[in-house]
Amino acid sequence: MANSPRRPVNPMDAAEALFNPAKKKPKQAVERPALPNTKELVSLKIDSDVLAYFQEDGPGWQDRINDILRAAMKNRL
Repeated sequence: MANSPRRPVNPMDAAEALFNPAKKKPKQAVERPALPNTKELVSLKIDSDVLAYFQEDGPGWQDRINDILRAAMKNRL
């Protein structure tokens, strides 16, 4: 059995091999169906007076806005 040298025969090739990333195929993204009735974080611009109106009743103002929007959505159908 032949002994391999301690150092690579060509140091330049060894250095290049270290800096070249291994080429791996990226894994395909698994698409999952959206769960019903899940909430999604969004950024929404609302007029300050509208926001103040919903916030004046205290905590739960985001749910109240959601309920109003859902009722408007259902009335449109």
